[in-house]
Amino acid sequence: MANKEFKVPPVAFPSAGNPGGAAPNIQQRRMPAPPFQPNSGIPFMSFDIGSATASTSSGPIYAGPSIGGGGSANFDDEEPLLDELGIHPDQIWSKIRSVLNPFRVNHTVHKDSDLSGPILLYMSFCLFQLLAGKIQFGVILGWIVVSSIFLYFVFNMLAGRTGNLDLHTCTSVVGYCMLPVVIFSALSLFLPVDGVIRLSVAAIFVLWATRASTGLVVSLADGGDEHRGLIAYASFLIYTLFSLLVIF
Repeated sequence: MANKEFKVPPVAFPSAGNPGGAAPNIQQRRMPAPPFQPNSGIPFMSFDIGSATASTSSGPIYAGPSIGGGGSANFDDEEPLLDELGIHPDQIWSKIRSVLNPFRVNHTVHKDSDLSGPILLYMSFCLFQLLAGKIQFGVILGWIVVSSIFLYFVFNMLAGRTGNLDLHTCTSVVGYCMLPVVIFSALSLFLPVDGVIRLSVAAIFVLWATRASTGLVVSLADGGDEHRGLIAYASFLIYTLFSLLVIF
């Protein structure tokens, strides 16, 4: 067989020294431009610390709205936190001192009733009971609420339409007159568990609390003097129940 010859056209390669001699069908690739260029229309922010400090110090600084139109906030005119919460330690101490003397209770300091002092005495009573090994937080709180409602209804039923003793004042009186029972709960930690001495000390503190509570209710409410005996009996029942928590 005879060999067939194929004619292949010659291929011309561009020379290295002549860039213009490239073939016309070879297209040069264009490198893509970066998405962000400093010279474009987008403003470029410099991260130089010195320039940033100079630009910040040169402009005005917004300090927020002024209080009272004085140009700056003055915290010296602010009330103390306890006064904003309605807690006055001097007033609480005056009411506690008035209960310490059962024969001469100062009822004028109790006209402005509050619950801060009763809560303090309630927490102290619960603490002493906890030291005695008795966890009675819920029981004591429930009895204080029931006792206040009980004394409130008893007095208003006795006084009728002339009764002006509100529940808030009644709760304040019952709470502050808990002071003798709180003192008894603290002394009971050092007294014998069983015996006549414990019962005798309990009777003394119950009578102390009863007299203080009766005097305050009669002084703060109108028409309470003529029902002093029944109010004293209701107060005696209330503080006897609290003393039983300490004894047993």
